[in-house]
This record gives sequence, C-alpha cells and structure tokens, in this order.
Amino acid sequence: MKLKDKVCIVTGAASGIGYGIAKRYISEGAKVVIADLAVDKAQQAADELAKGAPGAAMAVAMDVTSEDQVNAGVAEVVKAWGRVDVLVSNAGIQIVNPLEEYAFSDWKKMLAIHLDGAFLTSKACLPHMYAQGGGAIIFTGSVHSKEASPLKSAYVTAKHGLLGLARVIAKEGAAHGVRANVICPGFVRTPLVDKQIPEQAKELGISEQEVVKKVMLGQTVDGEFTTIEDVAEVALLFAGFETNALTGQSLVVSHGWYME
Repeated sequence: MKLKDKVCIVTGAASGIGYGIAKRYISEGAKVVIADLAVDKAQQAADELAKGAPGAAMAVAMDVTSEDQVNAGVAEVVKAWGRVDVLVSNAGIQIVNPLEEYAFSDWKKMLAIHLDGAFLTSKACLPHMYAQGGGAIIFTGSVHSKEASPLKSAYVTAKHGLLGLARVIAKEGAAHGVRANVICPGFVRTPLVDKQIPEQAKELGISEQEVVKKVMLGQTVDGEFTTIEDVAEVALLFAGFETNALTGQSLVVSHGWYME
C-alpha cells in the first residue's frame, strides 16, 4: 500500500472531491483526517471511510480562514497521530458574477477560503514536516489555475495564486524533503458545479443544457466530466511520489479541455 500509516490531512473532505481523495488515501492504508467546517458531516464521513478500510480516519473541525482553528486542528492531529505526512488543501466554494457586479465581500471571501486557507494550513503543517524530514503539500487548483472564464474573477485569481504558493513551498521545502504540487481539475460533477449551472444559464442567457454542453464540456475531447476518482488518482500520485522530481508541478485533469 502506497500510503500505509501516512497521516494525511484533507480539508473540505466531508463531501465532494475532498471525500474522494480521503477515500482513495484510506484505501492505500493512510490515516486520514477529515478537516471540515461542518464537523458533524466530517465525523459522519470519517465513520463511513473507516469501515472495513485498511487505514483509519478522524474528524477535525476546521475553518480554513481562521488561523486559530487551523493551528488547533493540526495540533489535534499531531497529538493523536504524532505527525503530518500529507496536506491536501482542498476546501473551496464558488461565487459567480460579472466583475462590475462582484461584491467586494464575496471577493474577499473567495480569496480567504482558497488562498488564505492554503497558506494557513501549509504554515501550520510545515514545521511538523520539516521536523520529521519530509512531507507532501497538495493544493486543489483548477483548469482555472491556467485559464480564465467569464463570471469567475475571484475564483480564477485565487486558483492562479495557488500555483505561485506551491512553487514557493517547493523551493523552500526541498532541503527538508517537502514537496508541493497542484492538481488542476476540469469540471467535476459535484454540488459546487451543479450550483453553477443555473447561475451561469441566467447570467449568460442560455439554457442549462447549453451551459453543460458548450460552456463546461465544449472544449473537452469527449464531452465528459472529469470524475472525483480521476482527481483522487492524481492526489495519490503526488502524495506517494517521494522525490523532488515532480515538486513544484501542476497536473491538469480535464479530459483535454486544457492542454499544455
């Protein structure tokens, strides 16, 4: 098993992509921390994942925009399991609006969850990784880390920012055996994406079917959504790749929507 006894913190893991990554990790023998704002749902997810799995799971309450909560959550993990081997900064939301109508409060909220969350969780985990001589930090970016779309100014800005932060961590962490990478999924059919379909249909003046077929999947090679399992496999690759050969890199998982 690739992650046997590795302690892996996954934020926003009570559902969606985070849950899928946690499920994949625990199947490879990891001790997975479900860190989520909704602690009841996090505990439910941890209970579900631990049943019959070769790894283990625990739930931790974590608002990734709160330095106190992030620090307390990481400390709880270290107290329980003694170390942190992998951090997956995955928590995120989406708010769509034209730039001229984008509320400053929404802009700040988006950047706080995506960028501040990645910074704060990394800052809390790095001292433990440095002390133990290694670790992996993985950010859930997006094709929007590479590309722009209308109505998503804050999201695109935040996802671009994750690339820069990961590259800095890769350079600072190399001497301590710490790698940093970014996964860049295309559209994954999660509640976050389902919420966008009627919102974009309204803003763009087209049908929901056209949003899916033309806006979301129109540039893929096969008209297919990226799956949670696709993303989880890449998260496993980065977590288990224990040399600096891939550090500082991003990998697009998008059915060919964006190629580089």
